[in-house]
Amino acid sequence: MTAYSQFTHRQTLLQQSDPEIRIHHVEAEPSGTHKGIILLIHGFPESSYQFRHVMGPLSSAGYRVIAPDYRGAGYSSRPSTGYTKKILATDLHTLLTTHLNITTPVHVVGHDIGGMIAHAYAHLFPDDVASLIWGECPLPGTTVYDDTKHTPPLWHFDFQTVPDVPELLVSGHEKQYLKHFYDRLAQNPAAFTEADLDFYATLYSAPGAMRAGFNVYRAFEEDKRDNLLWVREKGKVGVRTMILGGESSLLTALAQGMGEEMDERFVVEAVEGSGHYIAEENPEGFVGKLLGFVEA
Repeated sequence: MTAYSQFTHRQTLLQQSDPEIRIHHVEAEPSGTHKGIILLIHGFPESSYQFRHVMGPLSSAGYRVIAPDYRGAGYSSRPSTGYTKKILATDLHTLLTTHLNITTPVHVVGHDIGGMIAHAYAHLFPDDVASLIWGECPLPGTTVYDDTKHTPPLWHFDFQTVPDVPELLVSGHEKQYLKHFYDRLAQNPAAFTEADLDFYATLYSAPGAMRAGFNVYRAFEEDKRDNLLWVREKGKVGVRTMILGGESSLLTALAQGMGEEMDERFVVEAVEGSGHYIAEENPEGFVGKLLGFVEA
């Protein structure tokens, strides 16, 4: 298994100042016949590191794999604004088309917050999407989002949208805060080693990192308005779609309803033996489901 540090790492300036928008991404080149490009978009509280176990197998299967840290996360810059999923998706589209010179449609895969970004990407740039795989998030604009956003399982949605207070309370306790989510939402919490926890805690302890992470949640109501507007004006997402979640995740059971509201052509699949963190809890299952859909 290729270590995360052994993949190609690059930094790209999308905007030099006012504010600086710098996107870090990790890349793996395909082995043998080139079958296409897969864009992997991570969730919170993670980074492109969450795909460390699956990038190698996907590239070995013939795909160029690109895993960015979206604006505000990982090694990317952390501006104070610009955290709607519309803007985050546009950042990634600019990275691929303008800076990496990609001219063919890509398979867009998003988990958690990344699922929201992936869905926005497919709405905004349908001609540049070969297929869409998203999941493990209550998509803003759906009935599931409205019904769950104030419930105890998603308590952090309210907490993280309060101005300033979450930053104050979490500061100095980043590792414990992050570990709460891995322990509670994973079917197999042992998938996260002490080294993994330290890596994520280091990223989210950096100046402005938690604020950027919370700002992603503070944009949800604007994301809801965007999603409803797109469906009203352009219709549901028309590209071939799979909603992918963990077998033991609450959100997998709710995926069908979200798909019916937001996606024209979709299937729902579950990664066996996994909770929320499907690419880390069962990498083989994740890769199998992804390739099974992409290559169908």
